[in-house]
Amino acid sequence: MKARMNHPVMVVPDAMKALQALSESTKQALPEKLLELVHLRASQINGCSVCVDMHPKLARRAGETDERLFAVGAWRDTPYFTEAERAALALTEAVTRLSDREDPVTDAVWDEAAKHFNEQQLASLVLGIAAINVWNRLNVAVRQPVGVWKV
Repeated sequence: MKARMNHPVMVVPDAMKALQALSESTKQALPEKLLELVHLRASQINGCSVCVDMHPKLARRAGETDERLFAVGAWRDTPYFTEAERAALALTEAVTRLSDREDPVTDAVWDEAAKHFNEQQLASLVLGIAAINVWNRLNVAVRQPVGVWKV
């Protein structure tokens, strides 16, 4: 595969720094393993091959197990995730699929996440979901090949 163009973050001055800074800011309040599960789930939904390849590797480095990584796409039907992780994954799906329903982030989804995360953590979670969705959309738009960026 060949990308349609040079990656936008390499073309637009300071774009890479800005997106990396946003992603880094979310790591202050949330465990890396949780963020990687969130990143993987959003990337699966968005069909971002680069991120579906990259985030399990990063999650493994953070101590995540293959068993849980393989189950992220079916998290509702597996016993491997905590209630907090389930709330984060549900919020990830809702925020990623904004146009799929009239009320994409329902009060029930939001309230469940708010039960498990304080305001700073919840803010970081929403920012982390938004950031991975930006990366997904950039990679999918330019057809970024898997393996170009090494982790």
